[in-house]
Amino acid sequence: MEIEEIARLVVDCGFNIHKQLGPGLLETVYEAVMAKLLADSGFRVERQKQVPIVFGGLQFEEGFRADLLIEGRVLVEIKSLENLAPVHGKQVLT
Repeated sequence: MEIEEIARLVVDCGFNIHKQLGPGLLETVYEAVMAKLLADSGFRVERQKQVPIVFGGLQFEEGFRADLLIEGRVLVEIKSLENLAPVHGKQVLT
C-alpha cells in the first residue's frame, strides 16, 4: 500500500474518532482507540514507539516517543488541545 493511501486512511480514522467521541478527552484515549481501530483494519501499529536521537555520532534511545507508528512508515502525533503552537509542528519534524 502506498504511503499516501495509508496516510489517508489514518486521517479518515482520526476524523471518525473525533466525530464519535468529540473533543476534550485525554490524548491517551484517542491514541488507544485509533491504535485499536487501525490494528483491527489490518495495519501494523506501534504505540509509544521509541525514536532514538543521534548526536555527535552517538545514538541515544531516549530521543522521544512517537504516539503511533503505522506500518513503520506513517508517524501519528496525537494532540488534544485548543490550538496548535509552532512547537507542535517542530516536534513532529524533529
